[in-house]
Amino acid sequence: MIFGNIHNTGEYAFLPENVQKCFAYAREHNLLSYGKGSHEIEGKELFFNRTEYMTTEPEARFWEAHREYLDVHLILSGTERIDVNFTGNLAAGRYVEQEDFLPLEGEKNASLVLRPGDFLICYPSDGHMTGVQAGKPELVKKVIFKVKI
Repeated sequence: MIFGNIHNTGEYAFLPENVQKCFAYAREHNLLSYGKGSHEIEGKELFFNRTEYMTTEPEARFWEAHREYLDVHLILSGTERIDVNFTGNLAAGRYVEQEDFLPLEGEKNASLVLRPGDFLICYPSDGHMTGVQAGKPELVKKVIFKVKI
């Protein structure tokens, strides 16, 4: 996983071209103006989900990972805690291929607090629990770029 801020993407020139396209798209478009839902950039190879929700206690959230896509979580407004652990440290449930969703169970290894402009890149070995409150519940608006790997 890689944690950074959209204003410092020059430090991440080593990342694959499709991840760089996510950063460029975020800089060139007002992502808050997009409606909730899925938005294609390059078909199924590169798209993003625009979402918003209230953060909550970790007991109300779930662990997940993906096999076909890496996630680039980018916070547009609000503050969100994302708990992380490697999939090898978590118990895997049954993979749902059509949704590229691997449910996981276990404990966090670390937590990251993301604020507007912060991003978190999650690779297939990075289990993550999103939507956790950082202190108190808060409305978070974000995009999750989905990059085919």
